[in-house]
Amino acid sequence: MKALGKEVDERLLIEAAQKDPARFAELYENNFARVYAFIVSRVRDRDAAEDLTAEVFHHALANLERFEWRGTPFAAWLFRIAANAMADRWQRTSRESGDPAPQVSEDIGLEDIEQRAMLFQLVDGLPEDQRRVVIQRFVEQRSIREIAEELGRSEGAVKQLQFRALETLRVRMRRANA
Repeated sequence: MKALGKEVDERLLIEAAQKDPARFAELYENNFARVYAFIVSRVRDRDAAEDLTAEVFHHALANLERFEWRGTPFAAWLFRIAANAMADRWQRTSRESGDPAPQVSEDIGLEDIEQRAMLFQLVDGLPEDQRRVVIQRFVEQRSIREIAEELGRSEGAVKQLQFRALETLRVRMRRANA
């Protein structure tokens, strides 16, 4: 029943944002981390990922009135925009450099998107320190040493935070998939 409530809430947020673009901020907040992670996992360059993420949300806001609710997560539409933005960027870059553009899979499975969305929601529910470590380690791909320096903790403490976070996520994912 929880999933149905989230679906209804998301649909209401979308409808509100379609009537008043100022309401888009909540959709942005709810989806930023997952869109950024989706992009950074493919481009492996934080600056390019940040630029592309901004481009995705700019495009989404500009075209929100054309979005039709079909029962799939709003993130699915954002991922499609992201895939197209990455493909466009790679094609532009390959034309400028003369190198062939990498192939982008147009088939973004709904199940994969739902798993990613669930994982990001679970990560958002972690205690602050654990969430920061997970995001810095796996999204930003920073080393344990870099994270420890930034947090002012030992490398062992960061490893322990990472371990606890991953254990918590593992348990919560099992429950969510049961």
